[in-house]
Amino acid sequence: MTETGTGNGSGTGARERAVTPEDVTRLFVERANARDAEGLAELYAPDAVLAYPPGATTVGREAIRAVCERMLEHVPLPFPREEPLPTVRHGDLALTSTRSADGKGGRVQVVRREPDGGWVRIIDRPETPGTSA
Repeated sequence: MTETGTGNGSGTGARERAVTPEDVTRLFVERANARDAEGLAELYAPDAVLAYPPGATTVGREAIRAVCERMLEHVPLPFPREEPLPTVRHGDLALTSTRSADGKGGRVQVVRREPDGGWVRIIDRPETPGTSA
């Protein structure tokens, strides 16, 4: 189930908000494919940590928005929708993950339920390399 809301940021229009931990990943793909960097940033807590670009750490929603803008200028679209792996929940925290579409890595995120019931990313590692056999 999803609800429409303004999100947790200062976006100009109403955007769908994540009402389950799994919604965050789906909304990320939809907003990336729409080249909506502001909408992507709204999926992160104000103090979130993003392990991107590779080898770097980006901290805070505004810095994440700027990184998303640069990423969207260069990344080939559309992003594929990836099947989520089982979510692990503990109270207002959840660990979500997906296998990459090419099967060579994975993505993991820690999301938090906010007081309004919506979910946002607090830690995001977009890609972890697969292990070679």
